[in-house]
Amino acid sequence: TDYTATRMLGYLYRYTNPKIEDLVDEMLAILSDEELGDKITMEQYYYNHMNKAQQAAYHSILSGVKNLADEFQIPALEGKELYNVFFQMRLDHPEIFWVSSYKYRYYKDSPNLIFIPEYLFDKKKICEHQKAMTARVEKLIRPAQKLSEWEKEKYVHDFICENIRYDKLKKSYSHEIIGPLGQGVGVCEGIAKAVKVLLDALGVWCVIAICGNNPEKGIKYRHTWNIVKIGGTYYHLDATFDNTLGKHSAAGQEIRYDYFNLDDSQIFRDHEPLIAPAPHCGDHEHFYYKEKKLSFTKKEDVYKRSLQAVKKGRVLIFHWRGGYLTREVLNELLGLIRKAGEEKNKTAVVNINWPQAVLRLYYTEAQMQECITMEDANEGEKE
Repeated sequence: TDYTATRMLGYLYRYTNPKIEDLVDEMLAILSDEELGDKITMEQYYYNHMNKAQQAAYHSILSGVKNLADEFQIPALEGKELYNVFFQMRLDHPEIFWVSSYKYRYYKDSPNLIFIPEYLFDKKKICEHQKAMTARVEKLIRPAQKLSEWEKEKYVHDFICENIRYDKLKKSYSHEIIGPLGQGVGVCEGIAKAVKVLLDALGVWCVIAICGNNPEKGIKYRHTWNIVKIGGTYYHLDATFDNTLGKHSAAGQEIRYDYFNLDDSQIFRDHEPLIAPAPHCGDHEHFYYKEKKLSFTKKEDVYKRSLQAVKKGRVLIFHWRGGYLTREVLNELLGLIRKAGEEKNKTAVVNINWPQAVLRLYYTEAQMQECITMEDANEGEKE
């Protein structure tokens, strides 16, 4: 296959005169990896969008860091091109958590360069962490193995929202799976990688999407999230943004689904444009709130469900899709929410995720002014 040929090409770049027994061992390892890839849905999306030279460098780096080599040969690439290959290889393979940067040596007129990975831990510690992460992933996915694709996606999303907090200190391991899965902390990159590792292990197609920063909007850093394929259709899944919204709830431990299975038009209301290729997500019929019949197009439905919430003392979270959520429409909805509360002499407390047209509300007996708060879903920077 092309996969096998490219892997062997990468190997021959590293070792120009291999012994025959080493060559056989490498071929067996490649075939074993390919067979394993058939059993686990590990999408190498970025690899599939590279040219042959980039793919050869990709496999040389992947093989070298898997073997914990101190340095090794790879085909020569320009500096930015090499950075992109290294970065995207780690998005395809978030299980490679022990290397985060590199140096290289280049010799004039050489077709190769010497790649020197910079490991986060010493080699003994890496092996210990590898065993721990493998055991952790196996334990986490065990209860979800017989679920449907959608249920597996929700299981992983809920695990993140219930167990991971944002690491404001941005420790190096928080950018890798070892942060969320080992320490219970992470930044958006580490969380997106953890989602992919878990969904890969559960056989659900998943890639990591990445957008740029925008200082003019106060967005200091790149942001990462996931794109999943459920029932043959692509959707955006941003567990980091949902995690932030849940942590900001009154209870501090509520699971939100504002960013669960969005299409392109929805996600880019509050996400910057992608800086790397990603599948088009065009279906807007199966996002979470619509699936759960919590996406309303009629104002009378908002009033009816608000009445139920005030009578039963429950939180109501719903999505509005009866046209654009303009200020005028929002004021009408708030009037209906207010009216439902007045029937029971209660006051509404409302949170609004305006870009996604999601409202969260509950009612209180306390004699207080109506409380309306604009929510700011983000990767955790503003907590």
